[in-house]
Parts: sequence; structure tokens; C-alpha cells
Amino acid sequence: MIFTHSTEETELAGQDFALNLEKGDFVAMRGDLGVGKTAFIRGMARCLAPKARVQSPTYQIVNEYRGGEFPFYHFDMYRIDDEDSLLSTGYFDYIENGVCAVEWSEKIEDFLPEEYYVVTILKRPDNVDSREIIIERVKQ
Repeated sequence: MIFTHSTEETELAGQDFALNLEKGDFVAMRGDLGVGKTAFIRGMARCLAPKARVQSPTYQIVNEYRGGEFPFYHFDMYRIDDEDSLLSTGYFDYIENGVCAVEWSEKIEDFLPEEYYVVTILKRPDNVDSREIIIERVKQ
């Protein structure tokens, strides 16, 4: 469990987490709207695609960042409602070709890979800027 007290600390937590990721790793992001999922992914990009300008891909569904050893893909599944919508994104072509970080991953629960990380970010009730970050490895 990681506790952060600012957006910058949440980004640093993402950067530290990404140091050990390898091609083919998948990161399922969980958390409410505005909790800091994109900030965590911005931190991941510092390590995986250092020159990338990270922003939420809400309308594009996926942003591809290059500049590291392999591509880094940032998905936002908020607008995905069914399997056909997911297929139209090219999702299955991306997941083995780089590292994928997926916001709103709970919307595609049935289509997650056999092994992946879950990063859950929760707001702390004691401070509006504080976050609790839980990182788990899942093997189905």
C-alpha cells in the first residue's frame, strides 16, 4: 500500500511502479472519477516513454506513447459498452506488443489477460489531496 499527498507524489508512485514493467505487462486501473488514475499513468510514462505528453484518452479510447524500449498504450474504457465496441478499438492487437495501462478496466473485466496488475486508487477521507494506492498482481 502506498500513500500519497499530492498529484506529484501520485505521479512518482506511478514512475516507481513502472521501473520493473516489461513488454506484455498489463495494468488495470481502478478508482473513481478524478481520483488520480491519469496522474499515476503520467508517472508510468516518465519511465516507459519519457518524452510523452500524457492526457486522458477519453474520446480517442487509446493513446500510444513511444520513446522507450517498447510502446506504452494508455486506454480509457469509460465509453466502451460491449464486446463489439471493444473489438473496434483494436484492443487485442495492443495487449501483447507493449505495456498497457487501462482506465475503467472494470468495464472490460471479461477481456482482461490471464495475468495483470490491478492498481486501485482511493481518496483518503482525512485530506482531499491524499490517496491510497493498492497494487496487486492477478493470475487467473
